[in-house]
Amino acid sequence: MKNFIIYASLALSMIVTKAVAQGTLKVDVQETSFELRVKLIANKIDAITKEEKAALKAEIESVNKELEAGTITKEQADEKKLQFAEIRSKNIETRVGAAQEELKELVNQKVAGKITDGKDKVTVKWNWTNNDSIRKSRGERRTTSQFVFAAGVNNLVTDGSAANSDYRYWGSHFYEWGFTSNTRLFKNDNLLHLKYGLSLMYNNLRPTDNRLFVVNGNQTNLETSPVNLKDSRFRNVYLTVPMHLEFDFTKAKDKDGKKIFRTHESVRFGIGGYAGLRVKSKQKLCYELDGNDVSVKEKGDFNANDFIYGVSTYIGYGETSLYLKYDLNPLFKDNAIKQNNISLGVRFDFN
Repeated sequence: MKNFIIYASLALSMIVTKAVAQGTLKVDVQETSFELRVKLIANKIDAITKEEKAALKAEIESVNKELEAGTITKEQADEKKLQFAEIRSKNIETRVGAAQEELKELVNQKVAGKITDGKDKVTVKWNWTNNDSIRKSRGERRTTSQFVFAAGVNNLVTDGSAANSDYRYWGSHFYEWGFTSNTRLFKNDNLLHLKYGLSLMYNNLRPTDNRLFVVNGNQTNLETSPVNLKDSRFRNVYLTVPMHLEFDFTKAKDKDGKKIFRTHESVRFGIGGYAGLRVKSKQKLCYELDGNDVSVKEKGDFNANDFIYGVSTYIGYGETSLYLKYDLNPLFKDNAIKQNNISLGVRFDFN
């Protein structure tokens, strides 16, 4: 699992770098301040992954020079390269994790109404190469790339329903971010697209009635806490590969006798699914003891399924859509009562 996370992180960094090289992420000061700030954080993630990848490349080149000079053996060179890859992978996880926390805080402010929907009035100038000039130099591309961010409420379905849930409806959240490619399936028709990529999903559950998760053999149960909990949160993180068939109703434009196809400029509808692996599970408990605030973090597998797969759909206009996803396999492997994760929220596909 450790090596998988390392290679997956490096693969994600290459996808991000490709998106930067294509210039598909852009900032428009006429958008709402919320969307503008999300794009700024996306730009920060791009810069982090590009910087770490460049540093890793330089380190590997240095090791290759040592190998060529005969100062180290091939086994020592391979070991050094693996160590450097692990360090850079950890740096990406830590630094991108901090940016993800910024995204989470930004969404919380939006939900709380602290961010208005007014237009951003600050004049910002960026030295980006716009997509029109890219299209002119490369021709019309059938595949484009997007940075995806989604957030909303999260819960568990028991016996086909999420009613009377053991988890807070507004306190349990999910977050997802990643990168996708969007390929137009027909050369001269813009309706059907195949959308695929790589995403990190964060599913959080907050139990009600002062309860926490306790592992009893192969069962993971909710039990009442012996102390008064200020917060009880259970988080599962997954690295997934989403895939959707997307219907994009953006009309083609005629320019110099040629049809120019755009995406994410009209009504869009996507249906598909996802599959992936659980990266980690963590329970966080906060309470007061003898007048002091105590925070306890428990890491483990909690008998959660290592593999995840499910169905998802979204519908919206432009870059914004309503997003629904549902795990087809239960959260816990062997619990007597099967419970499946369900999430509903807002999704942004920044083209």
